[in-house]
Amino acid sequence: MNKMWIILSTIIILGAVGAGWFFYTNNTEKTLSICAGAGLIKPMNELIDDFENKTGVKVEVHYGGSAEIFGILETTGCDVFIPGAYYYTEEGVKGGYLFADTVKNITYHIPVIAVPNGNPKNITSLNDLAKRGVKVVLGDPKGPAIGRVSKKILEKNNLWENVSKNVITFTPTVNQLLIYLATKQADAAIIWEDLTTWSQAKGKIQVVHIPAEQNIIKTIPTAVATHANEDGNYQIAVEFNNFIYEHKDVWEKWGFEPCQES
Repeated sequence: MNKMWIILSTIIILGAVGAGWFFYTNNTEKTLSICAGAGLIKPMNELIDDFENKTGVKVEVHYGGSAEIFGILETTGCDVFIPGAYYYTEEGVKGGYLFADTVKNITYHIPVIAVPNGNPKNITSLNDLAKRGVKVVLGDPKGPAIGRVSKKILEKNNLWENVSKNVITFTPTVNQLLIYLATKQADAAIIWEDLTTWSQAKGKIQVVHIPAEQNIIKTIPTAVATHANEDGNYQIAVEFNNFIYEHKDVWEKWGFEPCQES
């Protein structure tokens, strides 16, 4: 009886170990593909490292302007999609590229005016961006989410026509706006507030807040793509989607304001 129990126990233990080994091996063989807005690189890199360490899943991420990564979603596909504004997620759901029931709003994305340290052109409002001699840089309205929203903000305040005359370049990513300001190649830009907390910005730029009634505040959503179902990554994609949504502390650490729970 005792001998039989020992044999049975051994089989159960070996089976459990084998199952655990199979799950771990199966996870380490998986590669999750992520498309994320370039302005999210700081929190996303940290979250991806944490997720890989926790699960053994390899995560490959493509950072770019929201329009660029939407193009990837439409063509080659990805498993999880995190753009810089809800508009692109909404379009992804309409196009059948994203599962609507997986969409989660993570944080607010708040536009601000940023100027080089010392504010040499004394920029205090959106109106000042239209002044003669002010060099403005904006995101490309057909590229990153900040470009699209910047144009909408200026149109909302009847300033687009005059400010666009002062634009020296439209950038393909929001990160490049920060470079123009930090190196004093421009006098002002409209960027996301969270970028102003980056080490590249500290001591190099100042922030001019846009009044709420003049501003257009966006949200950063995450969603699982239908492509994840096609490549067998749906379950792990859902886990990653939930992981980056739940770790609000990481987003706050990098200057983002988490969305209020509904």
